[in-house]
Amino acid sequence: MSEPPSGPGAGGPTLTLGLTNFAASAPAGGWGFLLDRARAADRAGIDRVVVVDHVVMGEHLDAYDGGSFPTGPDGAWLEPLTVLSVLAGLTSRVRLSTGIVLAALRRPVVLAKTAATLDVLSGGRLDLGVGVGWQREEYEAAGLRFEDRGRLLDETLDVCRTLWREGPASYESERLRFDSIWCTPKPLQPGGVPIWVSGRVNPRTIDRIVRFGNGWIPWGEYIRDVVRGIGEVRDALSSAGRDVSDFQVRGSIPTVRGTEGRVDLGPTMDVVPGLVGAGVTDFNLGVRLPEDPGAAEDLLSEVVAAFRATVGRPSP
Repeated sequence: MSEPPSGPGAGGPTLTLGLTNFAASAPAGGWGFLLDRARAADRAGIDRVVVVDHVVMGEHLDAYDGGSFPTGPDGAWLEPLTVLSVLAGLTSRVRLSTGIVLAALRRPVVLAKTAATLDVLSGGRLDLGVGVGWQREEYEAAGLRFEDRGRLLDETLDVCRTLWREGPASYESERLRFDSIWCTPKPLQPGGVPIWVSGRVNPRTIDRIVRFGNGWIPWGEYIRDVVRGIGEVRDALSSAGRDVSDFQVRGSIPTVRGTEGRVDLGPTMDVVPGLVGAGVTDFNLGVRLPEDPGAAEDLLSEVVAAFRATVGRPSP
């Protein structure tokens, strides 16, 4: 069985920063803070920045099972691939990731073209984190059945991978068929844009990871207990003939605060070696950044230095 490309990460565990591309209402001062933080992350040596996705919002937010939802139904959500396109032009080295994009809401051939274009223009820095989502109204507003979301996602990923790897490409499913189709340019990254599959550890997610995944983004209870699912994911990959040595898993670094609310880097990094030993390769940094861009960059630089010292990577 052929494997998806491994993507970056061979140099050791990586550090990811989530950027807030949403707000309870449109920020009075605009979205410049988002751009400032991306530039600060790039200069400080953060390995990857992540943005999230909602195309439209319904009013039944009680269906969300990831904790407290951060906005009301009228919250402002910037489209993630558009955001990453802007950030690609403002940065030079940090990887650009969705965590997640609701890939099934996009037409597969259009998503394939969009992602390939962004990968080319960013110099091969795109990671595509995908998941099925939780909101029925979002699918219905797009003219899609919520019950079909898993099958739609699998088809979308299959089409993307086919178009990224083949030329001319042919494809056939129950819903879609094409022959002798060209989609160029191809992504710069060999085999296509790395795909990170989000979800709980269940048969459907496991199958999706085995078929398409370069990495796993835990969801639900697995966010707090990522180690719980790593063994099962690795066993499934090995059974399918996949090499697990370059498979990536995202975990989190809980921030420990000391006096005056400052990040206490020693205790914060104490959890990292154990998680690395368990198989976590990418660490999501949950730290509140100062509004001042210079102060944000200074804090991120300190965190990066502490993280790299902990995992044995050289300073940027």
